[in-house]
Amino acid sequence: MALLFSLNSKAQGMPTYDNTNFISLVKQLIESGKQTANIIKTVKFLKTQKENIEKVNNVVRQLKAVREIGRNNQRLIQMMQDDLRDILDSPYIKPNEVSRVSESFTAIVDNSLDTMDFIDEILSSDYLKMTDSERAEILKEKELESKEMVSNVKTKTRRYKDIISFRKMQDKINNRETEY
Repeated sequence: MALLFSLNSKAQGMPTYDNTNFISLVKQLIESGKQTANIIKTVKFLKTQKENIEKVNNVVRQLKAVREIGRNNQRLIQMMQDDLRDILDSPYIKPNEVSRVSESFTAIVDNSLDTMDFIDEILSSDYLKMTDSERAEILKEKELESKEMVSNVKTKTRRYKDIISFRKMQDKINNRETEY
């Protein structure tokens, strides 16, 4: 027995298992897992919202493009009603030019109407399974085309008015009375 209780023995006895630290670790892991799951849900939600915002943004772009095309067509029609009538009623436009002027402006109006029909087709049907961004891109192109049409009409109108003005001046010069 003396051997068992010697003073020089360094044995510390059986190791004890601390349940408190283990339970605390498990609780932290569970809580971390819950937070990770919530973060994953938040990321998915944010991705969905980003896609929704992009869809709305594309629709807004489409609406702006369609509105601008409509305005350009309105300007085109207004210019046609006002300026074309003045040009065609001018005594300085020759009869053979009247048909050429009419055909020129009619071609522009027909192109404008075709553009509106194409836009209607793009917006009303699932045209070639296009995405909203592709649809918006095509509408932007059509918007630029409609601006070009308005510019062409302005240029043609200005050119015909210049012709009328020149012929009017030429008529005054040719028909002036000379009093020396």
